[in-house]
Amino acid sequence: MRQTSESTPRLTLNRNVDLPEGARPLRINLPYLIVIGAVHLLSLLVLDPWYFSWAGVLSLVFGYFLFGILGITVGFHRLLSHRSFECPKWFEYCLALLGTCCLQESAVWWVSVHRRHHLHTDDQPDPHTPKAGMLWSHIGWLLLINRESSRKETYHRFTRDLTRQVFYTWTDNKLVMSLIVAIHMFVYFAVGFGLGWLPQGNVDSGVRMGSSLIVWGVFLRTVLVMHAAWSINSITHLWGYRNYDVPDDSRNNWILGLLVHGEGWHNNHHANINSARFGRQWWELDTGYLTICLLQKLGLARNVVSH
Repeated sequence: MRQTSESTPRLTLNRNVDLPEGARPLRINLPYLIVIGAVHLLSLLVLDPWYFSWAGVLSLVFGYFLFGILGITVGFHRLLSHRSFECPKWFEYCLALLGTCCLQESAVWWVSVHRRHHLHTDDQPDPHTPKAGMLWSHIGWLLLINRESSRKETYHRFTRDLTRQVFYTWTDNKLVMSLIVAIHMFVYFAVGFGLGWLPQGNVDSGVRMGSSLIVWGVFLRTVLVMHAAWSINSITHLWGYRNYDVPDDSRNNWILGLLVHGEGWHNNHHANINSARFGRQWWELDTGYLTICLLQKLGLARNVVSH
């Protein structure tokens, strides 16, 4: 793959291609709008001092890395989408459950969309092509019904390796996904309730601490992880520098590279999609890859592709 030193920013809001065929005619995806809108509104409760606690803040930081790195970056992306490494099946399923808790749909759906993105990067069939507008690539493609990306028939083409497994077909069910999210929210509240109740046996303190962990560690964390992932779809195909001359508009964005666990080194990723290592230059910190290296030392990852 030919390297390049191109660094000219490319930021545009103008549509250069039609929306993907599955998105026409445009119709509001009401369930997505309700869920995404609700979690954004609920995250604003962090502005209410009653919900503040340092334990809540710590749960936000911990959750952003736990669910953002292990759930989305390592699990949904580098393991399930690209098979950049191998791991015990039970651990793979645990990573998939963490990703499901991020309200970014099931593993099968996420992988299906992402693999199609790589097959048609930036072109019209790309579900979130930025050439249809930055707002479309960031969130619009989710809020408007895209029948093609939701049809079960597409799973057979893009995720046959997953749909053959009972676990992934089971977790692709809307009710099951909702149950997984609800259980993880209950765990957060229960831990917070215990932290608040145990010192003095005060139920009110338990409820307040449990609510704090829900607001900071679930609602706000989910919003941040959502926008982190969506920014890779939009910003890293519009603005940044390129190490490799690939036939698409993928870019390396140093801000997202640091904030989104190495995912922002997107041009590097598109140059070698099967590699678990996205950072190529010494300054391109890739905490996603470092996490996989740690898992390898712990015996939870093997056959890591790093070339």
